[in-house]
Formats: sequence, structure tokens, C-alpha cells
Amino acid sequence: MSMTENAGELKMVTFALGQQTFGIDMRSLIEIREWAPPTPLPSVPSYILGVTNLRGTVVPIVGLAERLGWTPSEIHSRSCVLVVSIAGKQAGFLVDEVNDIVGIQEDAIQPAPDVEIQDTNVIAGLVQITTRGSDGGAAASTMVLLLDLDALTVTSTAVAGTVATTIAPLAPPVVDGASTGAVAGLDIAA
Repeated sequence: MSMTENAGELKMVTFALGQQTFGIDMRSLIEIREWAPPTPLPSVPSYILGVTNLRGTVVPIVGLAERLGWTPSEIHSRSCVLVVSIAGKQAGFLVDEVNDIVGIQEDAIQPAPDVEIQDTNVIAGLVQITTRGSDGGAAASTMVLLLDLDALTVTSTAVAGTVATTIAPLAPPVVDGASTGAVAGLDIAA
């Protein structure tokens, strides 16, 4: 099922991370979950906060701020995890809060700006959106950095091995390349 209503229109979910607003393609979003501390793993990069069980699949939870080279996000009542699918694998990204779901015209996306992010290739572009206040008040313009989820994920044998080794006792065996509850297998590399 396509998440676009019109040709050339892209639906995206916007969220806050620090003082910046980001967006991801709605088609990648599986669900938005309340923050719950994940099970920590030893010997993984600091931005991998741990893993959680999502309906039988062990999903890595990534601190998006840390992954971008920023100071870790403080957990508060609006913190949540965006569970996404990237190349058939699942991962959760901790964000400060989800803002909205908006439709944008694909031709409104501008080239990625020069921003203070450790790995600038994770920014796919920039788009300006106009929103109304929750009270229906005056419109406000917001610049949204669009994340390239594929660029956030790079296979890392060391991380994959650690995750698989650490949670192997919790997950059923893989049979003929299929698993019913194994690690999602998504490696989030710096």
C-alpha cells in the first residue's frame, strides 16, 4: 500500500531531536512506541542502547542523537522510539518527541545543508513546512532535515557478531534463512 496520496507527494513523520526537527519517509515507519529502557548489550557502540522484543523480533534500539554525534538525549515523558524498516530489517530510534505527519511535494526537497552532524551523508535533504499552532493560531514555518535511513545503516560485522552472540540464548535458531524471533539483523554503524 502506498503512503502517497498524489503523484510527487511524500508523507513524512516529523520529530524533534534537541532543537532540530527531522523527518523520515512514512513508508519506513512501522510504529511509534513509548520509551521503555531496552536490554543493554556489552561491547557495542554507545549509540546502541540495547535491544527490545517487538512481537517476537529482537530489535536494536539506537540513540539517534548519539548516532549523529550529539550529546545523548535526556529521557522525558514525550521521548519515544520510532520503529522503522530498512531493507527488510527493523530498528528503533530514540527521539525526543514526534511532532506530526505531513505531506510534502518531492520537488520541494532542497539539497542537504552543511550541518553539525558527525556523518553528514545521513541527511537526504531539507524541506520547509508550514504548521498551525495547536490552538489554530498563526502559521509557523519550520525547516525539516530529512534523514536517509539507508545511510544510517551500514553492515558492521563486529556489531552484528556481538548482538547475535549476546542474545542468541534468547532467540530461536535460524532455519533455512528464516527466523521466528531472531535478531532483526540491522547494524547501525557510525
